[in-house]
Amino acid sequence: MLTIGIIVALVLLVLGVPIFAVFLMLLGFGAMDSARGFAQEFGGGIQSLFSLGTNSVTAPILSTIPLFILTGFLMAEAKTADRAVRLAQAALGWLPGGLAVCTIFTCAIFTTFTGASGVTIVALGGLLMPSLLKQGYKERFSLGLLAGTGSVGLLFPPAVPLFVYGTIYGVVAQSMAATQAGELKLIDFSTDRFARSGIVPGLVLIGMLSLYVMIVAIKNKIPRQKFDVAELGRAFVAAFLEIIIPILVIIGLVKGLLLPQLASMCVLYVLAIEVFVYRDIKLSAFWKVMGSAMALSGAIFAIIFCAQAFTNRLVTDRVPQEIVAFISAHFAHKWSFLLALNVMLLVVGMVMDIFSAIVVVVPLIAPAAIAMGIDPNHLGIIFLLNLEVGYLHPPVGLNLFITSFTFRKPILEVTIAAVPYLLIMITALMIITYVPSLTIVPEGERRGLVTEMQRRVHNAYQELSAVQEVALPDGKTMKLGDCDRMTDATQKEECKGLFLDVTDCRRTAAGKADSECEKKAIADYQQSLKEAAESENWDIDEKDAGAGGEDEEDEKTDGE
Repeated sequence: MLTIGIIVALVLLVLGVPIFAVFLMLLGFGAMDSARGFAQEFGGGIQSLFSLGTNSVTAPILSTIPLFILTGFLMAEAKTADRAVRLAQAALGWLPGGLAVCTIFTCAIFTTFTGASGVTIVALGGLLMPSLLKQGYKERFSLGLLAGTGSVGLLFPPAVPLFVYGTIYGVVAQSMAATQAGELKLIDFSTDRFARSGIVPGLVLIGMLSLYVMIVAIKNKIPRQKFDVAELGRAFVAAFLEIIIPILVIIGLVKGLLLPQLASMCVLYVLAIEVFVYRDIKLSAFWKVMGSAMALSGAIFAIIFCAQAFTNRLVTDRVPQEIVAFISAHFAHKWSFLLALNVMLLVVGMVMDIFSAIVVVVPLIAPAAIAMGIDPNHLGIIFLLNLEVGYLHPPVGLNLFITSFTFRKPILEVTIAAVPYLLIMITALMIITYVPSLTIVPEGERRGLVTEMQRRVHNAYQELSAVQEVALPDGKTMKLGDCDRMTDATQKEECKGLFLDVTDCRRTAAGKADSECEKKAIADYQQSLKEAAESENWDIDEKDAGAGGEDEEDEKTDGE
């Protein structure tokens, strides 16, 4: 049944059916083939859809997506592109291939905010293409440059794919937490930290592309622009309020601001400068811009949520475990696994939307990558860079078609023009894949949920290593398990505290029981019980608490 569903899905995709609807259809076909029954299986997928948008871990990060998209749309509506090009040309125009280098940096900055290479090519193409041709660059070179650099900003914060990946991987990391040999094995991953992991790899990619265009400019003797300090100053002042936005976002991440806070401040900041400082946008036009941004946000959310529902079905069928088993059997070394992963992701990047690819593919490859010992941040940058390359990869790379449509050129001509840039991006991908230190980011101060988890893990470890029984002066024996059956939280903590104190006493006395330290700890505990009973803070004594807990368990069992 699922095989039939996949065939039907491919046909529907070719016919232009929205991809989120295809995901739901695949979930339905899979549910019909489930041993648990359609209602339970399909309902479980829909439940996972809603939980992704409502739980306390993923919901705050997902809330940043429409805010950052709105920021990008506001900048696209204003004359940000003109000011960015002017500044880049004033700063770098004197270099060999200065205008081409300006194109790379401008596209990177613009894509960082729009998050979609198509918007970058359409918005900047009409501005940069005439300038490139006027300065003496060949048309084929200019076409390839605009197509090849339309997605180079996806690794820099606050690019939306960074936060989508961080959200999905965070969910996978939580589910992968396992107990081994009495210790809780946690996966060290933070979306805030991951958002900074792409800065160095992104600069490496931009540097390699810039080196290539400089060599081409020298070979073709492209004239340079004379350096003008006064023009650089004027261009810098004009664009300053906009070009510092990525820097402010990075500083906010380093200082520990939460992503929703940063996203909200970005929208307010950009709205203020574009309306009241540059006056490129009228307040009356804001609602139109916001409508366009929210339409794109809604499409992204529809893809993410429906893909998550389908992924729930794949997890039910233990597809990730089968992939891990296959990789463990056929890939003995990390380098060979990474090579196979790159090949697979290049294909995925050609045929699938970047957000769909993240939601569907990450839960499948993350367990295998964790088993192979690959750093989560390194894996994420490899993943996103592969999808970035996929935008340019023939025969169905999205950038090729957008460039062909924008400049009314045959798709074959655009594909040939983009080949040098594709080869450079693949080379950069190989370097970043096999030099993981490029994605290492200093670990920030742990906060919030992570701190609470550390506390719980520490307490759990102390309880595992504590003594399990304590002999009381009246001849009775208390067990550590009795503490968990107590209903009063304060009484429970006092009880566990006794066992931890006795453990410390025995360590000091080299394991010897009935030491003076241990007797004092037991006496203090009994005295606290007596004082609490007298003040009527606790309405049951220790023995009754243990018995009551057992009675409650028996009643639950009888009820079941």
